[in-house]
Amino acid sequence: MDTQQEIDYNRIASAIDYFKANFKSQPSLEDVAAYVHLSNFHFQRMFKDWAGVTPKQFLQYLSINYAKGILNETAASIADAAFETGLSGTGRLHDLFIKIEGMTPGEYRHGGESLHINYSFADSPFGLIMVAATPKGICHMAFVDKGTDKALAELKAIYPNAQYQQIVDSIQQNALFVFSQDWKQLDTIKLHLKGTQFQIKVWETLLKIPAGGLTTYASLATQTGNPQAARAVGSAVASNPIAFLIPCHRVIRSTGVIGEYHWSTNRKNAIIGWEAARKHLNEHPDSES
Repeated sequence: MDTQQEIDYNRIASAIDYFKANFKSQPSLEDVAAYVHLSNFHFQRMFKDWAGVTPKQFLQYLSINYAKGILNETAASIADAAFETGLSGTGRLHDLFIKIEGMTPGEYRHGGESLHINYSFADSPFGLIMVAATPKGICHMAFVDKGTDKALAELKAIYPNAQYQQIVDSIQQNALFVFSQDWKQLDTIKLHLKGTQFQIKVWETLLKIPAGGLTTYASLATQTGNPQAARAVGSAVASNPIAFLIPCHRVIRSTGVIGEYHWSTNRKNAIIGWEAARKHLNEHPDSES
């Protein structure tokens, strides 16, 4: 059974989809509230509780002009970001990742035969999420849209020979603090990933994109030292095994169009807008939302 948080997120996602699909006609609050079967008052309150801003303000964060502005604004900071720097006011998540440890050749080749993986399910602002960890770090994080059994089967397909236990451990709990946006509670997050050297390099570069920032596939390719490899970079982004923590949702098209996302375009829109709203509120805590 869906939790209330998941039900609320699904309504928010439907509202965002409606706004995006009907933006040219400038739908009213009444139109969107009716679409998600809520009163005007409850929809406005639910949305502002979730995003911190009004629905129309939120939609501004998803516009092409806004996206282009963010691309220009964050290009330098992505290039200059260093793993050693401290957390800034809006936070750069990559600063919390001291190390991405790749699987050993044996672990990689034998489907995780020697791995012990703990996994659990938790609510997030964007629906139910599955998180899994080895003793070395987070190895998998994915939004659950087709049921928990299907999500577990997909994890086992990646590591078919690992030993699994459904239990919440401290590594998982720490990673889930990221959704609170209060990163003072976070200890260092470590990742234990199965990927090629090129994929891991792309994922490390993704971690340098600041929260509320955006980049393009071409820019990401340049950052990895492979400016002609935008297509290969796109494939590596699409194969990212760690939803949200490795922020592949912050990669958009050079035109400013949000583009596709492994865990649904609606969710990508929601995450980008949510992060932009949080960035605005962090930078302007006294402003009227």
